[in-house]
Amino acid sequence: MKGLFKNKSRLPGEIVRQTRDLIALAESEEEETDARNSKRLGICAELCRNIRDLKSILYGNSEAEPVPEACLLLTQEFFREDTLRPLIKSIPKLDLEARKDATQIVANLQKQQVEFRLVASEYLESNLDVIDSLVEGIDHDHELALHYTGMLKECVRHQVVAKYILESKNLEKFFDYVQLPYFDVATDASKIFRELLTRHKSTVAEYLAKNYEWFFAEYNTKLLEKGSYFTKRQASKLLGDVLMDRSNSGVMVKYVSSLDNLRIMMNLLREPTKNIQLEAFHIFKLFVANENKPEDIVAILVANRTKILRLFADLRPEKEDVGFETDKALVMNEIATLSLIDIKTADR
Repeated sequence: MKGLFKNKSRLPGEIVRQTRDLIALAESEEEETDARNSKRLGICAELCRNIRDLKSILYGNSEAEPVPEACLLLTQEFFREDTLRPLIKSIPKLDLEARKDATQIVANLQKQQVEFRLVASEYLESNLDVIDSLVEGIDHDHELALHYTGMLKECVRHQVVAKYILESKNLEKFFDYVQLPYFDVATDASKIFRELLTRHKSTVAEYLAKNYEWFFAEYNTKLLEKGSYFTKRQASKLLGDVLMDRSNSGVMVKYVSSLDNLRIMMNLLREPTKNIQLEAFHIFKLFVANENKPEDIVAILVANRTKILRLFADLRPEKEDVGFETDKALVMNEIATLSLIDIKTADR
């Protein structure tokens, strides 16, 4: 092979096997006395070099682009003898650079194909406890948590992984992870949360239909009502995207038929920050556009008509948006002409 293997004697499969052996050896040395500390340090140094070499094969380096044949051999060996699990397990014990390299290796392997198959997806389907470990890793300290979110962001692209997280206790943790005090970790967790709820549409639609009550009770309470500015803004944007996806039309109709949900949106419209108001508007307009509004929702809209119209008169994005202005005009016109008498007449 050309490129990366010019002047190098070790082939990808060999490096993977040596890495696996070094991880096992490092673990066995952990319980030894301090007298063997130098040996343990030597093993760790060699392990870090191997991990760096694996990353170079997958990503290339300053001298060469990655070689497809080399990536294929590395991927085959990685999953043939289950090297992914011990590599992930070893991350807390590696130095910072090796942690970064290992994180990038795990992320890259999610995209590698063997005979047009995403072997990482097949592997994870049979080893879902690995996903549990990645999710639990977010509970570590700040620096370690970033590595686990970095790996998990790529793993949730697999439908089997997203489905597993949605249907397990792991999902509940993300309502807290997206509000962690470390902005970069919370941002990563928010990206994962969004992937879980938007990428695999059929899986999401099925999940929300089966778990509607629990999910939206958590979502409304933890993210929309009690969240910080960042949390409310991100959660409002995500909720709007979920509800407006055609795959979730049944869920959307159910959501906008709830008086409690309308009250939450009206509270968000009263937030002092325009960004949250704008995101809330895109959800609020779904309540107004609902052709079969429940009577209690119509009553609230009519009772608050003047306040709503006054608020919307001054509501506009910083940059001119013709689509927004069109939607706003339609919403304001609908609210201005709403009448409880019309609803009662239609029900007869």
